[in-house]
Amino acid sequence: MYRILKSRNFSYCKIKTISSFVREETFQKLCSHCNAALMRLEVSRKPIHTSSFALQSPEAKSDDKKQATKQNTDRANYAEILSVYGNSSKETRQPVGKMKVNKLLKNLESNTEKKGERNKEDEASISTLDNTNQDLVTNNNNAFEIHIKSLTNLGTIKKSSKSAKKADKSALVKNPLEDQEFLLHTESTSESLLCYLDVCVSCGFLNKAFSVFNSHVSKHRQERPTIGKLTNINLYNTLLRGYAGRGNFDKVCELMDIMKYEKLNPNVHSYIACFECVGRVGTNFRSDLQLREWLRQMTSHGINMQSLFDSANFLKDQREMVLKSCLLLDQNFVPKPKAENMGYSCPLLKDLDPQKLENPKRLKNVLTAADVQEKAAIQFNLEREGSVMVKSVENNTQPAEVTNFYRATLAEQLGTWKKKAQKAFYRELQSLQQTHNQSLKMTIYPFLKILPADDYVDIILREIRNLAEGSESYSNSMHLLYKQLGSEVMGRYQALWKTNAGITEMTGKIYQEYCNWFAENNSETVSNPRVKWMELMQEFAENSSVQLMSKVWPNYLQLRVGKFLYKIILCDIQIDVHLLKPNFSEKHILPAFYSLYRCTGKFSREEVKPHPVVSKLFRGAAPESLQFSTSDVPMLSPPVPWTSIRFGGYLIKSTEIVRLPLHAYLQWNRMDKAPVQQIYPAFDSLNQLGSIPWKVNEPMLDVILKVFTSGGSSKLDVPEPPTAFTGFDQTTAETAESVENKKYEVYKQQLAVRRHKAEMYSLWCDALYKLSLANHYRKDIFWFPHNMDFRGRVYPCSPHLNHLGSDLARSILCFAKGEPLGKHGLDWLKIHVINLTGLKKKNSKADRLKYANEMMPEILDSADNPVEGRQWWMESDEPWQTLAACMEISNAVRSPNPENYVSSFPIHQDGSCNGLQHYAALGRDTAGALSVNLSPADIPQDVYSCVVALVEQERAEDAAKGVQIAQVLNGFVERKVIKQTVMTTVYGVTRYGARLQIAKQLKDLDNFPKDMVWQASSYLSSKTFASLGSLFTSAKEIQDWLTDCARLISRIKSKNVEWVTPLGLPVVQPYIKETKAPEMSSNSSTKYIQSLFNMDSFSQPNTVKQKNAFPPNFIHSLDSSHMMLTSLHCEQKGITFASVHDCFWTHPSTVDKMNEICRKQFVALHSQPILEDLSKFLFDKFGSNMAHGELLADTQKLNDVLLQVPPKGDFDLSKVLKSIYFFS
Repeated sequence: MYRILKSRNFSYCKIKTISSFVREETFQKLCSHCNAALMRLEVSRKPIHTSSFALQSPEAKSDDKKQATKQNTDRANYAEILSVYGNSSKETRQPVGKMKVNKLLKNLESNTEKKGERNKEDEASISTLDNTNQDLVTNNNNAFEIHIKSLTNLGTIKKSSKSAKKADKSALVKNPLEDQEFLLHTESTSESLLCYLDVCVSCGFLNKAFSVFNSHVSKHRQERPTIGKLTNINLYNTLLRGYAGRGNFDKVCELMDIMKYEKLNPNVHSYIACFECVGRVGTNFRSDLQLREWLRQMTSHGINMQSLFDSANFLKDQREMVLKSCLLLDQNFVPKPKAENMGYSCPLLKDLDPQKLENPKRLKNVLTAADVQEKAAIQFNLEREGSVMVKSVENNTQPAEVTNFYRATLAEQLGTWKKKAQKAFYRELQSLQQTHNQSLKMTIYPFLKILPADDYVDIILREIRNLAEGSESYSNSMHLLYKQLGSEVMGRYQALWKTNAGITEMTGKIYQEYCNWFAENNSETVSNPRVKWMELMQEFAENSSVQLMSKVWPNYLQLRVGKFLYKIILCDIQIDVHLLKPNFSEKHILPAFYSLYRCTGKFSREEVKPHPVVSKLFRGAAPESLQFSTSDVPMLSPPVPWTSIRFGGYLIKSTEIVRLPLHAYLQWNRMDKAPVQQIYPAFDSLNQLGSIPWKVNEPMLDVILKVFTSGGSSKLDVPEPPTAFTGFDQTTAETAESVENKKYEVYKQQLAVRRHKAEMYSLWCDALYKLSLANHYRKDIFWFPHNMDFRGRVYPCSPHLNHLGSDLARSILCFAKGEPLGKHGLDWLKIHVINLTGLKKKNSKADRLKYANEMMPEILDSADNPVEGRQWWMESDEPWQTLAACMEISNAVRSPNPENYVSSFPIHQDGSCNGLQHYAALGRDTAGALSVNLSPADIPQDVYSCVVALVEQERAEDAAKGVQIAQVLNGFVERKVIKQTVMTTVYGVTRYGARLQIAKQLKDLDNFPKDMVWQASSYLSSKTFASLGSLFTSAKEIQDWLTDCARLISRIKSKNVEWVTPLGLPVVQPYIKETKAPEMSSNSSTKYIQSLFNMDSFSQPNTVKQKNAFPPNFIHSLDSSHMMLTSLHCEQKGITFASVHDCFWTHPSTVDKMNEICRKQFVALHSQPILEDLSKFLFDKFGSNMAHGELLADTQKLNDVLLQVPPKGDFDLSKVLKSIYFFS
């Protein structure tokens, strides 16, 4: 009410929407003095609605104005009726607006008769409204005339006219495709605007943000009033938070009034900002009155003061300010700690208590608490800097004086480029500032002011180095380069935002306590990392929250920012082409980088290339160090546990828990809406895998480095440098009959050479990165933060050095913590080394152990003389891992007591074609279960050999019938030829893909005729598919059912297929039809933010990809669920566990325990009605409950398919518990 009384001292037009506010909600609660003041104001002044939309409320219109415009309005209504009927020209409208009512009706009758004569065969359907506001639909021309004559007063005609307008507007939005496009535009604009407002608030551009926000809200409401409104409450909350932080009470009140005018209900975060603002402003009559009104409003919405503390993530002193306001309302109010349910809701984990686990003692005899604290401080500093410098292991053979010349020249050139980049950045930024100040559109100016200018220059210089050191034959597309640069800016902003908001400081305090707990080795039982971190957050609840994250910028916004910086690289970074020629005094300045278009199949894409002089300069300087982002290398201290879908992983650097394409919003939406307790199992599995400390196997690293620096080895899969390639055989070109053919053959070989060298260089760089990082961390203990893909499959965040890599990469890693071998540990080491060789795949474990004992001389020789010895390990399928196992066996058998030998070596247990195992269990397929080792057997069953036998039988029959290709394949149908196809069939490989796989294997066979490869691969792929179908009948039925479900859902419902895994993780397939990307060439504008971008929520699904991918993705979600179950139960028992999808790792002494848990959890998983639950979920989501006769044919077909669960066999799942070769 204070705002009304103050109107004596300032214009009444400053009161925002107060008239309706007082009349509707406050009038009866005012005292007599306030009522009198209000009445005087109403009489003496004309109330004017002056919100940012400049619209008058109906209550605020004066009676005089109504009387003055009444007649003109009525005439305009008649003109509108005529326009609906067909006379819509300007010449007709103007005179009609001046007619009297009687004359108007006569003209209308005449006009109707003439029009009826001209259109006797046409039928007109005209909708109007009668006095009861009901639609009157007629199918003849006379009905309109009769209805008009029945209108007896101007008020009724006015109502009819408005209804006609409304009908016209509703007709415009009946096209669902147009609605979908407009919703996409609205939602994408909302996402872009939210990021823009967030950055503006951080930059201090609050008033500019408010103006741009108002402009967009008004524009969208005018374009499509029904579905075009920007209803994202976070837009308002972002501005509320900004103004509240500065104590701007007037703006906070104005925003709340605008929300009311837009009919948006504030949420708990809106009221938190309001309470914070009052806390900063202090107590006075006006703020007290408004605060109590806000309390009344939030109470009506089911929000109380305790909710403000339960739902909030406070920063700095926000909690103190909100509590201050609460105490103004209730002096006895004390916020209660939020009660967190830290247990699981999943029935598969009902017996697992995350607060009572056997202490794994992860750092026993590895690191002390003081060591972990020291490493944590180093990790914090590295993440603040954003990058890590790693010494390269490349062997530089260039003379020292030449290298020094190049390095000095490069250092001088980098200094020059830095000055030019700084000057260009300020110039472009100043130009952009003018547009920012004058326009109400979103510009990228705030995104280029959010960091210090030196950070942008540093990003440009780093990108220059990356471009100069890149491959000569391959480079990323311009779009991807823009995206990477924009993403780097966003990452630095997020880190800076965390620091300024106090999140980094608070994370450090909590992390310090967490590290002390992590290194604690005394107690017998502990909670898991997530529970401990949540408990610590509750202890520090009165300080800044650590879970509040800044907004992730949309793809197109990152592209715009990256493009702005790339414009400087392409236009301002120059080089003297005579720079490396000391005798040339004349300079010839050219751009150091240029763009070109490269054809890739049917399409061409824009790429960036360095000038040859730039490439030569960097190559000649032979940099001693490689630079990596901190998010691309392991952590020196334990990762932050995942406690929400947006918090976990690295300390400062933001990490996404799910790897999704940029357009995939649906899965984030599903995970946001899911109860957080439902996703706890996924969090805890990621935390368990990330909590395992690792170290480098130094003896193995030394051997590999010796081979790598000596030129590599193709036999051992150590990449060779491109200079080692001597070219292909020239006989084809030499024997060409004509000159044209010879030129063509030479051209083909040149292309092949370039392609091969590019591939060699890529592989060599990959090995260089891995080995350089391993050498950098050779004396350290480190950790791998984990995240997952949309199906739940987990991956280490570090892309270069991890245990998911090749044979070489796996061989140089081992657990940091060791365990005594115990009674059976040495036997498992021996069995493991034979498993790696691939020599005894069909033999029992006893036979493998016996063979290992027989080969002990070779094993020991391999360990003692890996390069100069008899080299037995080199004949293995996995040579480097075999050598590592040989060295571990050698150390164990030569120790005083092998049972007490502490081993850090990981033992692998791999599933037998795990995808088919899940299919066989789903369908209870007895024959299929036996072939993939679900049933107990004396020796392991080999499904690949079974399929080979069936294929060979078919081939022999065809050969006897005289089929030529079957005769050619005699003796060539081997296990390795079809293994990959059998393995990937369950994961959705197509027949064409299978042909490529088999063709590749046939080409590697020395004696197979090369001209018959393609025909033979086609024959074998069809036979392989047929054999698998006969061997796994239920698998085929389930696969077909899943395919049919996905095809109908995406085609009939136009929706992406989605489901929930047995552990509660929501999954949405992100495959949509590709649309033309907005133009982002190097010449297009960089000033404005394009608000339209693809979102799977509003895009048409790609039916082909949806149906082909559903079966393999569903199986992948099951194998990830099995892995997570095994992970959580191993953690409960204190067992070290790591995984490479369906390959589980642990210490030699705990292999038997892990195998037992693995089998139990597989049985528990498949004891659930998985297919039935999937059918019910899909039907509830996409089916229809209407009566059979009321459904369309397509909908009825969809219902039938969704409910038609494939029948099951009679396989007894409990047999898996006794199958020792299930995982082996």
